[in-house]
Amino acid sequence: MEYVFTLKYGLSAEDCDLDAIVERLGEAGCDDATVGVGQAGRLALLFSREGESAFAALVSALKDVKQAVPSARLVEAGPDFVGLTDVAEVAGVSRQNMRKLMLSHAIDFPPPVHEGSASVWHLSDVLDWLNARGGYDIRPDVVDVAKSAKQINLAKEVRALEPRFSRRLERLVL
Repeated sequence: MEYVFTLKYGLSAEDCDLDAIVERLGEAGCDDATVGVGQAGRLALLFSREGESAFAALVSALKDVKQAVPSARLVEAGPDFVGLTDVAEVAGVSRQNMRKLMLSHAIDFPPPVHEGSASVWHLSDVLDWLNARGGYDIRPDVVDVAKSAKQINLAKEVRALEPRFSRRLERLVL
């Protein structure tokens, strides 16, 4: 199955030749990604990758990027961190409808990862909640990618906190 996802990276100072990076990415098997290099020191890759599962597709892309740009630091796998507008788009409803759902079900609506003037949720949490309610046409592959991206982002954060886990995770994918 084909899975669509984004990987965002921070680049080191020695990796500033973007043309060379794009070339290396192609050679490493990332020819199924659209490369974005608009922000200095950053790299974003929109993948459309085949895999046995969403997680397998994400992991293979992470490995390919690491092979091409060893100094790149994963910032975020997505779709994961989203606002209500993003969720509404995936669920096929208006932003106003999504906000109304959130407010009218404040007790059981998934809590945001960050709450403020712009709140942010894990996409998979909200999609699971919507699917449990029924009546929404949410593609299963989108849910699988969102869950896998969340796992990778959480593992990345744990890696920063727990050195023993960090070494094992780094050997596997990062």
